[in-house]
Amino acid sequence: MSLNDFLLGSLLYLAAAVISAPIAKRLGLGSVLGFLAAGAIIGPSVLGLVGNEGEAVKHFAEFGVIVMLFLVGLELEPSKLWQLRQKIFGLGLLQVAGTALVVGAASLVISSGWRESLAIGLILALSSTAIVLQTMEEKGTLKTPVGQSVFSVLLFQDISVIPMLALLPLLAVASAHGGDDHSASLIAGYPVWAQALFTIGAVGLVLVAGRYLMRPLFRIVADTGTREIFVAFALLIVVGITLLMGLVGLSAALGTFLAGVVLADSEYRHELEMDLQPFKGLLLAIFFIAVGAGIDFSLIASGPMLLGLSLTAFILLKLATHFGLARLFGLNGPDTSRFSFALAQGSEFGFVLITFCAGLGLLTGDMPGLLTAVIALSMAAAPLLMMLDEKVLQPRFADGDFLRDHDAVSHSGADVIIAGHGRFGMTIGRVLNAQGKRTVVLDLDSSQVDTLRRFGFKVFYGDALRLDLLEAAGAKEATVMVIAIDDREKATELVKIARHNFPHLKLLVRVFDRSHAYDLIREGVDNVYREVFGSSMDLAKDALMALGVHPYEAQRTITRFRALDEKLLRTSAAHANDESKLIDLAKQSRAEIARVFAADKGGGQTPPDVAWHDDDKSTP
Repeated sequence: MSLNDFLLGSLLYLAAAVISAPIAKRLGLGSVLGFLAAGAIIGPSVLGLVGNEGEAVKHFAEFGVIVMLFLVGLELEPSKLWQLRQKIFGLGLLQVAGTALVVGAASLVISSGWRESLAIGLILALSSTAIVLQTMEEKGTLKTPVGQSVFSVLLFQDISVIPMLALLPLLAVASAHGGDDHSASLIAGYPVWAQALFTIGAVGLVLVAGRYLMRPLFRIVADTGTREIFVAFALLIVVGITLLMGLVGLSAALGTFLAGVVLADSEYRHELEMDLQPFKGLLLAIFFIAVGAGIDFSLIASGPMLLGLSLTAFILLKLATHFGLARLFGLNGPDTSRFSFALAQGSEFGFVLITFCAGLGLLTGDMPGLLTAVIALSMAAAPLLMMLDEKVLQPRFADGDFLRDHDAVSHSGADVIIAGHGRFGMTIGRVLNAQGKRTVVLDLDSSQVDTLRRFGFKVFYGDALRLDLLEAAGAKEATVMVIAIDDREKATELVKIARHNFPHLKLLVRVFDRSHAYDLIREGVDNVYREVFGSSMDLAKDALMALGVHPYEAQRTITRFRALDEKLLRTSAAHANDESKLIDLAKQSRAEIARVFAADKGGGQTPPDVAWHDDDKSTP
């Protein structure tokens, strides 16, 4: 393929993604269905705008599935993964085994024997990780209980690809070893026990490196302050793990998922999520378009009856099997329906297994083409099936408020987001945590983040000015945001971002001086806290007591002075750019303070002018 051909193909795929996604979203169909439809339209069977390069593009875009599994792993701390163990190895195992047996038994009608039927059952037992997770993320159901059940099954399916690749050659009736194609494994020639050791060693290397090597390296990269290098290092990790898993014959998606889990409790989790998200989204879009382009409509036209019956039977058998398993594991009616419809399609890994089985001689005649069409069409139908469940079936389960309550995502998010965890923000976090309030802290100083995490603080590395990072930290659910950034311009910009995108948040903002307070008050911030004003008030109180003033009177004096100064601050904010007006207001304030304290002394001699107090000597 020439460079011009590659550029033209890239142009067509990107144009299809840009055009189809908004149209599908406007029609309420979801972006995945839009990408699949766009691929079918520009593919060889319709307009023929893309041709032989489609398979190469699809292989490249499969990297998006790998990145997605890495990001999913980042969402699952090891403790959460342990909590899902029963669903992964219980529900997941039964789903793969049960579906393989049911679909395999049904396929005896069209297969050449039980070996081919079993191979068909194993191929069709898998579901599309890319489509299901993407659709559930868009609908916000991934973190619900049923979403976690679906995810557990998908994770086990990805794990099960490995033993399937080992089992299928044992079923082969032909002597040809077409499986040599499925993997570039360097350990294929070794004894089975040696391959097992290499495999365990590779997984162990990913886990140990993620725990003890990646974090120090991320710290070094973060200290450069160059975001591009941080992104490059994140991609380097994903690509490196992908190659390592391929060399030992393991699923690349599984390896990157494990790396994500290891990094799930690191301070760089949110930054990694936000930096890799665009790559995942773009690559998955291209992947779905390539799948759509691979649908062979000539095969559909040549045998529409067989294909239609096969597709319908496949989906119905999967729905029935999943329904029974969901009820067995205690899912209620609405969740049983969601679970069943979410997994009622074929998998992108199915295409790999079809090629592998065809090379082994397990699939004969037109069976590879038929299975490819069934999987592709079921993937195209997946968003429609989930929409059918959401729009038609779910309302029938509703009983008063039951459906709404069950739909609610159970967030373990924060009550308070603290932007900046230096000498100012750390004290605030300690007080809030002591009262049992949940906080998420964002800071850009990697050395500070590392130090604080060693002391047990929940701090994450990242730029709080990034809207996507704020959303990941839980800004949509939090009640309060404390802005304690040690940068005047960034603090002001963050106020604007928060007020525009999260108007429900109560903003409590650290300001550097009086003029900075003026800026933020004009932005509509009610709660501003001058950096050294509180501590200077504390010192003034101690000075009064050292001069013989009773502690009660000293406290009363400081309280009244603070109230009068806050009043002046807000009055002056409207005239921050008028120096003569500020001078007049300052004189009026001094006179008012003098009168108040003179009245407190019972009308005695008016004290000398109270010195103008502020933390910014540049302001009158």
